[in-house]
Amino acid sequence: MQPPVRYSPDVETEGPDEGRVIDELSETLRDIMETTSRDYGHAVRSVHAKSHGILRGELEILPGLPAELAQGIFARPGRHGAIIRISTNPGDLLHDSISVPRGLALKVIGVEGPRLEGAEGRNQDFIFVNGPVFTAPDPQTFLKNLKLLARTTDRAEWAKRGLSAVLRGAEGIVEAAGGESATLKTLGGAPNVHPLGETYFTQTPYRHGDHVAKLSLQPASASLTRHSGQVIDTRGRPDAIRETVAADMQTGDAVWNLRVQLCRDLDRQPVEDPSVLWDEADSPFVTVARLHVPAQTGWTEEAAELVDDHMRFSVWTGIQDHRPLGAINRARRRPYRMSADFRQRFNGCPIDEPIPTAEAGT
Repeated sequence: MQPPVRYSPDVETEGPDEGRVIDELSETLRDIMETTSRDYGHAVRSVHAKSHGILRGELEILPGLPAELAQGIFARPGRHGAIIRISTNPGDLLHDSISVPRGLALKVIGVEGPRLEGAEGRNQDFIFVNGPVFTAPDPQTFLKNLKLLARTTDRAEWAKRGLSAVLRGAEGIVEAAGGESATLKTLGGAPNVHPLGETYFTQTPYRHGDHVAKLSLQPASASLTRHSGQVIDTRGRPDAIRETVAADMQTGDAVWNLRVQLCRDLDRQPVEDPSVLWDEADSPFVTVARLHVPAQTGWTEEAAELVDDHMRFSVWTGIQDHRPLGAINRARRRPYRMSADFRQRFNGCPIDEPIPTAEAGT
């Protein structure tokens, strides 16, 4: 196996017209938020608006990691508080029969190290989706896909539910032929799977201290793996996913493996094109930490109000050793900040970074 690629700023290459594309991404997301906030009388996220699980737990950094993995927040064994938000990707609050990809945002509390420019607090965010590759190879295609999604905002929900069923059928045909369509899944063709049984991926790369890596969260405990591949029955249940997560998280403690996949060849594992799968035969995922979540009600209105209204999750919240890399991550920076600022202004609710429990009373 080749040694891991050493991080340096030149692993990234800024493409032409990136600034204009980022401006259009911000405008498209703002259009979504203006529509939904007008409809709801309350501003929600421009993507991943609907939460299905709000969990509190602890991230255990494992001891004895090899030097190439013991980087950044994983350099020293220890435990950190963690907040988890499970969601789906549209920017409006939909009936759960409209099946779309699952997302999981992880906030690790109280990390040390020089911060990314503009990153508030002392926390590290990682953003995961239940698929190993991103839907677009570059910001231009990302913008095109987002505009497709934006056109469905504020449309009749009964039509979206019908479209979702049709797209699931179309995706099944594509998969039967040996492929899959990221566009179909984004628009409502993803299987309506149980989010607790899914494996999640950052899809885009991050700096990993001296190296470059992608990360993944994999179910490890039987309380999670028993849900792998399970389809949730949403008939007559607009909030079936959160109801299911709320109930199933009460049945036992949950453990995920947090894994790192090091980049070992920039040609086979490109930084700038997250639609390319990093083959595990070239570089396998290796567990560096475990995410422990004790049995709890997996979603409550009180927890959702706190996290959905008063917190942001962004790949740009963190330390320099985990700097998000590549064009898609660069394109996320300004629009994500705009989205959080819009919610804060419209709702009149401050958005703050949580602090470690030991410091909460100081």
